[in-house]
Amino acid sequence: MASFIIEGGQRLNGTIVPQGAKNEALQIICATLLTSEKVTIENVPDILDVNNLISLLIRMGVSVSQTGEGRFTFQAADINLEYLESDEFLKSCSSLRGSVMLMGPLLARFGKTVIAKPGGDKIGRRRLDTHFLGLQKLGATFDLDMARLRYSLTADKLVGTDMLLDEASVTGTANIIMAAVLAEGKTTIYNAACEPYLQQLCKMLTAMGAKISGIASNLLTIEGVPSLGGCSHRILPDMIEVGSFIGMAAMTKSELTIKDVSFNNLGIIPDSFKRLGIKFEQRGDDLYIPSQENYEIESFIDGSIMTISDAPWPGLTPDLLSVMLVTAIQAKGSVLIHQKMFESRLFFVDNLIDMGAQIILCDPHRAVVVGHNQQHQLKARTMSSPDIRAGIALLIAALSAEGTSRIDNIEQIDRGYQNLEQRLINIGAKITRS
Repeated sequence: MASFIIEGGQRLNGTIVPQGAKNEALQIICATLLTSEKVTIENVPDILDVNNLISLLIRMGVSVSQTGEGRFTFQAADINLEYLESDEFLKSCSSLRGSVMLMGPLLARFGKTVIAKPGGDKIGRRRLDTHFLGLQKLGATFDLDMARLRYSLTADKLVGTDMLLDEASVTGTANIIMAAVLAEGKTTIYNAACEPYLQQLCKMLTAMGAKISGIASNLLTIEGVPSLGGCSHRILPDMIEVGSFIGMAAMTKSELTIKDVSFNNLGIIPDSFKRLGIKFEQRGDDLYIPSQENYEIESFIDGSIMTISDAPWPGLTPDLLSVMLVTAIQAKGSVLIHQKMFESRLFFVDNLIDMGAQIILCDPHRAVVVGHNQQHQLKARTMSSPDIRAGIALLIAALSAEGTSRIDNIEQIDRGYQNLEQRLINIGAKITRS
């Protein structure tokens, strides 16, 4: 188990470039299974979750070649369907959350799919009902083998239909879209997720020959086609990294430029940090964060305490609430952080309280942060990363703290952040891996 050793209290300065978006990459790579032709993907992040998914596809029979930094070509011309029944495949799926998005493409192209209960962050219940209900409405038959925790779907053919999703699940919507593009007839998906990553998936599929309308809305209409071809696609910069660097700059009183952020795809994220009092300038497609000695949390117009909560796009992504919570520690004022989606994602705040943060964990979903206004520096401590987003929040806290901190289980951070320590060292952080 690897660890980060962080000497806190260092001001950062310079320019940092966000990696390709993790959540988009997982969807896009799974979508390469929809065609036997070559698909080229650029700006692929070099992170554990993505690398593990690529390795899994190679074992399934996909031909993968890296043709440059972050540039890969995939060709799924000869898939070994027998491998899907193996214990090795099921074990790989069980440790990789993104494997759930193999279902739609495999079902659409080969008429069957098998998958184990997927792994990932320990952040609470993450149900799969939306995936299975949507695929069943397209004509698939569902079976669950409880002994092996193995899900299977089969279909002689998929037929388009109208459906109203029970929740705007990002991965559920992705799976249903990838199945529907090869279904017979028209499919309408209402209450579809419409995050930029879903928009990117739809644009890629359209480039492959799919017929999708309503992209960027929560009502998608898909006309099924007999087959899809190859294409080239570039992954967006990771909005979660962009938000992480904004919070990092504020907590360490640092001056940073975040390059090539695809500002138009950040949605409400910049304004949400503004609510915490953080200043920034948009310079072309870059974000400039000036050094701030203090930042003050806004109140609502009636004077009540600011509440920041997650919501389906175009609301605030839940993946940034951990970062916003830790950023509020050194603000002036108070804020209620309401994590609606996952019931275990806020439990990491015990570490922050031990570092000296003033946080009241009201229940599994809500925490009140009373800001220090930079009057009291956090104290270093040893802690462990429970998931990707809590891990980056703990790292931000350690970078701002007095003394030397240790964060164990950083494999969780590696799952979502590429070569993070070196990129932070390049802008002045004192951090080592052990």
